[in-house]
Amino acid sequence: MAEKTILLVDDAAFMRMMMKDILTRNGYTVIGEAANGVEAVQKYNELKPNLCILDITMPEMDGIQAAREIKAADSDAIIIMCSAMGQQAMVIESIQAGARDFIVKPFQPERIIEAVKKVIG
Repeated sequence: MAEKTILLVDDAAFMRMMMKDILTRNGYTVIGEAANGVEAVQKYNELKPNLCILDITMPEMDGIQAAREIKAADSDAIIIMCSAMGQQAMVIESIQAGARDFIVKPFQPERIIEAVKKVIG
């Protein structure tokens, strides 16, 4: 099986650490991390991961804007959004921006793996 690479984007380092732990234990490779949307777009273009997991609420550029920019640069980009706010408008906006799935925080490890498996196997 080919390596499945993931770019993690969240302004909270501990969230990235938790997610990285869950993902690596399940056989995925976290090839990059970013703390805001601007970094996310740069890292995505540089690393070309199989999947980008984006937090919505971040400084400099939020996840929805970052998702739009990533999709504009690479229409095949696979993005999962996550946010502490379970607001319907955010979910809808994320999907319109090109996200394939939406994880609500605080998340269950199983939910992350289920979402990732669904989009990249």
